[in-house]
Amino acid sequence: MGKKEEKKTKKQEIKAASKRPIRWDKLDNTALIFPVIAGEGMTNTYRISVELNEEIKPALLQEALDIVLPKFNVFNVRLRMGVFWYFFEENNKPAPRVTEEELFPCRYIQPNKNNSYLFHVSYYKKRINLEVFHVLTDGMGGMTFMKELIYQYLRLAHPEIRAQVSDKLSDTTSLNTEDSFEKNYKKGFKRGYETAKAYLIKLKKLPKGEFGVMHGLINIPELKVVTKKYGVSINEYLVAVFAWATYVQCLHKEPSKKPIRIAVPVNLRPYFNSNTTKNFFTMVSAEFHPTEKEYTFEDVLAIIQKSLKSQITKENLEELFSATVSNQKNKFLRMVPLVIKNLVMRFVYNRSALAHTTTITNVGFVKLDPIYEPYVKMFRSFIAMSKGQSLKGTVNSYQDTLVFTFSSIFSDTSVQKEFFRKIAEDGVTVQIETNGVYYE
Repeated sequence: MGKKEEKKTKKQEIKAASKRPIRWDKLDNTALIFPVIAGEGMTNTYRISVELNEEIKPALLQEALDIVLPKFNVFNVRLRMGVFWYFFEENNKPAPRVTEEELFPCRYIQPNKNNSYLFHVSYYKKRINLEVFHVLTDGMGGMTFMKELIYQYLRLAHPEIRAQVSDKLSDTTSLNTEDSFEKNYKKGFKRGYETAKAYLIKLKKLPKGEFGVMHGLINIPELKVVTKKYGVSINEYLVAVFAWATYVQCLHKEPSKKPIRIAVPVNLRPYFNSNTTKNFFTMVSAEFHPTEKEYTFEDVLAIIQKSLKSQITKENLEELFSATVSNQKNKFLRMVPLVIKNLVMRFVYNRSALAHTTTITNVGFVKLDPIYEPYVKMFRSFIAMSKGQSLKGTVNSYQDTLVFTFSSIFSDTSVQKEFFRKIAEDGVTVQIETNGVYYE
């Protein structure tokens, strides 16, 4: 096809697209809060990064994004404000521009400077970064999009891959956009999330605008030996180590009037047979309340394990998210104008925001299609700060390496150091990397 014919075909496609009705969609139950509380000070974004074994070619990364974005309805939208609720509307603008990373991560995504999109793609040397406003999807949905972006980029960069596979999406990739909250909730549940105040970490902060990132690269086979010895899961162990580090470094092993309470997001898809690319998670609370004597690490681990096991059941998870969906579906509340809803939701959020010391989220084990694995070295993820939580943890695993990432606005790194020190003392190899704000 010649250039004239190609131009003509492109114009015909744009003309045809402009004639069809614009697609729109509701926000899922979890997403409703994010537009209300998001801003420069609390961005509600998360980052997924992939490190390749080669330098990134920006033009090819942009081309890959241009190809992949139209296939994902969850990402190919803009946020609109209605009379009663926010809603998504199909975004027919060009994909957002891929940029070289220059600023601190997890900044507020300004739609008017991003072709109205609610995510951003950047690169630095061998690394590709995907930053997502949580209103679109959770970590699982973000990872699905990221994997397809990587696949497409590698096909463009390596003719030997393209000779073996086409540009179609992987067979394991879901494009499902159902609201799994609404589909699976049960009526009659009233109990919601924890609101009692937790112990909050208060340490010296970084200069305003700076954002600290510390990655701990942990050997998975060695970690499994340790968790087997303790008789716990990897997640239970990591959450307990964080509680221990806070107890040692912040409370100095003294009793506390308030508990160390850790929010742990749980991916609901396996429990409810869902493959949605929208948000579908709920929070449980791992709690350790040091009230009397000095506790050993084994004491803390047993308390955290019991706390998590009692909550991570299908019945309890169903009760947690069903309570919030029921509120959303209340006929009276549905008719309240959005301006008033925003005031109420902000008030409710502010009441519950101080109920957790931190959040530790596990994005899970990343499995790639085998043909792409030789080109990919590592995955890392982390989340932005929120009210009362100036230090958070995120877990990512790929091949034999688990990466535990601390994101923080504290200049004091005593909790992070204690966390990794304890893991190393248990006989696990840990390699530390940071984004540079802690260098003197």
